[in-house]
Amino acid sequence: MDEHLESQLRAAKVAGRTLGSLSGDARAALVLAVADEVESRVATILEANAIDVVAAEAAEMSAALVDRLRLNTSKIAGMVTDIKAVAALPDPLSTHHPMGIQPSGLCVEKVTIPLGVVGVIYESRPNVTTDISALCIRSGNAVVLRGGSETLRTNQALAAAIRSALGEHRDAVQFINDVARERVRELICAHKFVDVIVPRGGAALGRLCAQQGTVPVIIGGAGVCHIYIDKTVSNDRALSVVLNAKTQTTSVCNALDTVLVHDASMRSLGCQVCRALSDASVTLHASDRAAAALADAGIPFVAGKMGDLETEWLSMDCNVVVVRDIDAAIAHIAEYGSHSDGILSDDPDAIARFVQEVDSPAVFVNASTRFHDGGQFGLGAEVAVSTQKVHARGPLGLEALTSYKWIATGDYLVRS
Repeated sequence: MDEHLESQLRAAKVAGRTLGSLSGDARAALVLAVADEVESRVATILEANAIDVVAAEAAEMSAALVDRLRLNTSKIAGMVTDIKAVAALPDPLSTHHPMGIQPSGLCVEKVTIPLGVVGVIYESRPNVTTDISALCIRSGNAVVLRGGSETLRTNQALAAAIRSALGEHRDAVQFINDVARERVRELICAHKFVDVIVPRGGAALGRLCAQQGTVPVIIGGAGVCHIYIDKTVSNDRALSVVLNAKTQTTSVCNALDTVLVHDASMRSLGCQVCRALSDASVTLHASDRAAAALADAGIPFVAGKMGDLETEWLSMDCNVVVVRDIDAAIAHIAEYGSHSDGILSDDPDAIARFVQEVDSPAVFVNASTRFHDGGQFGLGAEVAVSTQKVHARGPLGLEALTSYKWIATGDYLVRS
């Protein structure tokens, strides 16, 4: 392992133990200090970000990715607000679960504790640096951050502000400056120092961490998002939800990828939705039955091809698929879904079936998939959106950054 990285990991492990022993109020105060320090360094952060943006544009990165890494005073103000929101959340380490005195006389209690050292690998968006740091500090965890090369200078400026605000606890936040891929491989195998890895990127990154790493992984981020338009639905309101889910922000994990339309609705509401998407510059990738309806309505589309239904677009592209009924919609999501899936319907029975049978991290009823977010769910912020079931699922907020230990007390008790 690289000597500097090992030194950082050792320091994080020691600092994490100290951080986790602080009171909830003390950890909240540290988070507020981070907010103040970031706010005081806006000019420095924007200067670093401008260099990253110029480099990204010179490298011909997509406009969507450049937009993700670009900061301005308004975005930084939003980041500061999010940090303060984390500080205001209840202390996640204050939970005690007494199990009572057992027949043996043993008094048993379950106590919430930090995970320890959290390693996060992520790309593009600088707000991830502040969100994750705030969540880890508040929950008593040390964090090792490895951002993408495209936003290196911005992240360095943010990490410097965070570490300065932490004072004697600065080692609880470590930022890996070396963007070599080898550092990623070393980090995901550093089980002696790191307790969990959260890859916040594409599916390939998640597979790399799970298959080649030795540190436990919480897979998050990547996944195909669906909205099913039922045969009984309010047309105008359904239209606004689909447009929001697809176009409000395209380069994020909870943006819509596939519209499923009940066969009875395709030539009415389905075509209205598709025309609105097309007018908003969305490229429609249509399956056979959808393609026939779009062609008859004069709505532009491209023929769907193999692999489209498994694609997380992160762009102004969207699949359109006609399904015969809600059973087919649920079956389709079971095969291709894994992230955020919703139903638009005014039929209580259809809604109940969809909610019961769709096994996704978040299921939405008459609401945009864009709400699948820690802040929108009342968690303050998130480390990532987990698409697995163990150890956590959905937005990873404060509670997901904790584990527990058992405390068993006796009066010099022995087991008979």
